[in-house]
Amino acid sequence: MKKRVVIALGGNALGNTLKEQMEAALGTAKAIVDLVEDGHEVAVVHGNGPQVGMIETAFETASRVDRHFPVLPMSVCVALSQGYIGYDLQNVLRKELDSRSLSVPVATIITQVEVDPKDRAFENPSKPIGGFMTAEEADILKSKGVSVMEDAGRGYRQVVASPKPVKIIEADTIKALLDAGQIPVAAGGGGIPVALRDGQYHGMPAVIDKDFSAAKLAELIGADMLIILTAVEKVAVNFGKPDQKWLDTITVAEAEKYIGENQFARGSMLPKVEAAVSFVKANPAGSALITLLSAARDGIEGKTGTRIKIS
Repeated sequence: MKKRVVIALGGNALGNTLKEQMEAALGTAKAIVDLVEDGHEVAVVHGNGPQVGMIETAFETASRVDRHFPVLPMSVCVALSQGYIGYDLQNVLRKELDSRSLSVPVATIITQVEVDPKDRAFENPSKPIGGFMTAEEADILKSKGVSVMEDAGRGYRQVVASPKPVKIIEADTIKALLDAGQIPVAAGGGGIPVALRDGQYHGMPAVIDKDFSAAKLAELIGADMLIILTAVEKVAVNFGKPDQKWLDTITVAEAEKYIGENQFARGSMLPKVEAAVSFVKANPAGSALITLLSAARDGIEGKTGTRIKIS
């Protein structure tokens, strides 16, 4: 059955460097076009953790060498990352579509996402950006007033505020593209964080979690399914312990119970499960799926992945 699907691509779908990004995007395109070939309407949301960190670092370094180079606001860094990641995704998707004789246009939408300037996230930066650091490198950044945190046992990363999305400004445009049979690449990096002031949207110093933005977009465009892609085929409880259990289909109530038991790692699986729950609560007729990129096709058919439903 044809579904309207929002796919949230995890970091493993894009790599950490320009070369890795292009190579990873080729495999990503195949998995996405599989769904298009099956007749589904697909909107693509992607992360930008390494890329936005690279952009910010590049301009910060350049500003030290030449005072004419600005240190860019985080909102502008996100906008830049949307453009160049979207450029790669558009091209590899078109190549894969053409190879299967599928005439489906692809377009990247520079997407703004409204946040609440009073969101308490601004008081407690928690969203990782950029590459991983050693403890020694993290200490140097901390001494300069930069917020740093350990990321799920994988090393240290810089963190910024991560407010929840309130509204996808370009949601109607994205929906119109889907209605016209096109593939929109949208809300990249969680979207450009903005807040309304004096009748105009202004950038905010934050990075929005792409899974929450994907969930909000799925809600606003009436998606049947939110697919959050990650590095594992299914979500597990008691992860890494002798009684580890992989989850197939769970209800929102069960997911919230596991969240309350701290079953999911902050900064990795927790926001994915929380975003899935938020979408299903907003759209009880829909469902959310968390799985591997390569398993997305089978996941839609109910063969694998962790599916979250209202009941």
